[in-house]
Amino acid sequence: MLKSMTGYGRSEELTQARKIVVEIKSVNNRYNDVSIRVPRAYSFIEENIRGEISKYASRGKIDIFVTIEQYSDENKDIIVDKELAKKYIDKLKEMSEELDIPFDVTVGKLARVPEILTIEKAETDREQIWEDVKNIFNEAGRQYVAMREREGERINTVLKERIEYISELVDKIIVKMPEIVNDYRDRLYAKIQEVLEDRNIDENRVLTEVAIFGDKVSTDEETDRLRSHITEFKKMLESHEPIGRRMDFLIQEMNRETNTIGSKCNDITVAKIVVEIKAEIEKIREQIQNIE
Repeated sequence: MLKSMTGYGRSEELTQARKIVVEIKSVNNRYNDVSIRVPRAYSFIEENIRGEISKYASRGKIDIFVTIEQYSDENKDIIVDKELAKKYIDKLKEMSEELDIPFDVTVGKLARVPEILTIEKAETDREQIWEDVKNIFNEAGRQYVAMREREGERINTVLKERIEYISELVDKIIVKMPEIVNDYRDRLYAKIQEVLEDRNIDENRVLTEVAIFGDKVSTDEETDRLRSHITEFKKMLESHEPIGRRMDFLIQEMNRETNTIGSKCNDITVAKIVVEIKAEIEKIREQIQNIE
């Protein structure tokens, strides 16, 4: 099943201590570009999230937003840096003596000094926080994948129609090629008869010229490869693996074979078919840019 790289999923839940919201959204990208935004106090879950998203997507510009609102402070610890406090006191005493000013440091004033008092999540709470986030993240992930699959199904339908039409156009070229050689033979006979009038025509020479022309304009190899590429493309449409890059490469090869047919065959009907095939290939290329 094809998956689009464009998707969105959201989930939220109220636990006993906090409200957690997870949003996942993505657009097409050649690479796997993951951006994760979590509250600074919960930055320890970022790597866990990076590991989880790999289960849901392998390519695309993916943005993940996690918001956590704390309802309870029971899992917070206040950390006192006593050594740093002592250093502040010692330095303040030196300033008091050297500048002859009163030494009036209080605990309240000292507590306002940055980094002496810090609030930390208790280590035992980290596992529980991640478990809560993980469950909500996975629900958002399921919604995200479901949307990508729906979009992928739509793209699949369009691609099937396009590739079938290209197949029909290739068949038209295959049917047309013998006619082109026969038309050349008839024109060659007519030209020789016009020049030689009533004299005999060297049949072997004419057949040789026709054979040389037929070999020059033959597109058998190119149409065979196009048919093979079309068959492979159809198989990819049934794949459950990420195939966006492979499809892109295959479409480039189909375009190359089509260009070769156009340069080999100087026939207005085939030229029109070639232009039509190239137009369909370009439409397919636009669609597969959004396939994972």
